[in-house]
Amino acid sequence: MLQELLTAGLAAAAGIAVYSGVAARVVRQYERGLVFRFGRLRQGVRGPGFTMILPFVDRMRKVNMQIVTLPVPAQEGITRDNVTVRVDAVVYFKVVDPANAIIEVEDYRFAVSQMAQTSLRSIIGKSDLDDLLSNREQLNQGLELMIDSPAVGWGVQIDRVEIKDVSLPETMKRSMARQAEADRERRARVINADAELQASKKLAEAAAVMSEQPAALQLRLLQTVVAVAAEKNSTLVLPFPVELLRFLERAAPAPAPGGAEPAPQAPPAVTAPEPPPPVTAPPPPPSIAGPDPASDEPEAG
Repeated sequence: MLQELLTAGLAAAAGIAVYSGVAARVVRQYERGLVFRFGRLRQGVRGPGFTMILPFVDRMRKVNMQIVTLPVPAQEGITRDNVTVRVDAVVYFKVVDPANAIIEVEDYRFAVSQMAQTSLRSIIGKSDLDDLLSNREQLNQGLELMIDSPAVGWGVQIDRVEIKDVSLPETMKRSMARQAEADRERRARVINADAELQASKKLAEAAAVMSEQPAALQLRLLQTVVAVAAEKNSTLVLPFPVELLRFLERAAPAPAPGGAEPAPQAPPAVTAPEPPPPVTAPPPPPSIAGPDPASDEPEAG
């Protein structure tokens, strides 16, 4: 009798152990469990820790509640100002309603990925190139709203969306580099012109001060000579005295009284050249006369 009771107890313990092994489930801290009994969702979500289900009747599905980092593949599109770019982004989201994440959508990760790609292409078409390069915060907020609107019904909350990189064509990069170089050159010229203006004002003030003391100009000239002579070169600088220029100016002839200018001297008269002597024809050569035929006849008696 005792042996039979012992055997029955051992059998019951073994059955309980087997049942516990089949029905026992452990839910981690970052997970939540959903129990389906004959395909129907049971009310309530199993929290983290040890839990039991009916074997062969219930089926538990665990949902990760951690923030998921989902990279968005690079999308190529044309901006509003007709520039072809490639933009990639990253989406951070988490599940806030495990029941909707399992029931309302087949695969919430794939759904969020496709929605992010579609929204990214839409943002590219609605934005200018300058906005993609410099105003990313506003674009990130708009992209987050576009993805979060349908994801609310899936039990998913979009934490944040970030645009990672904007790839431009090589021709556009060279054009932007030339534009930046021209802008820097323009600023340099403006700064140089401003410096010239300030220097001219200071030089005008210095000239006004030196004009009160003529010796100051001579001292400044000597200082310039000393500065040039300090350099190791073979060039000899000889300053031309200003007083000599003033002496030559005073020595110049004064203009005629009354403001009349002296009459210009008449140019010398040009005489016509003498005509050449007339050319006479040479005399004709003397003619040679033959003997007279009358003289050869004898005289008549």
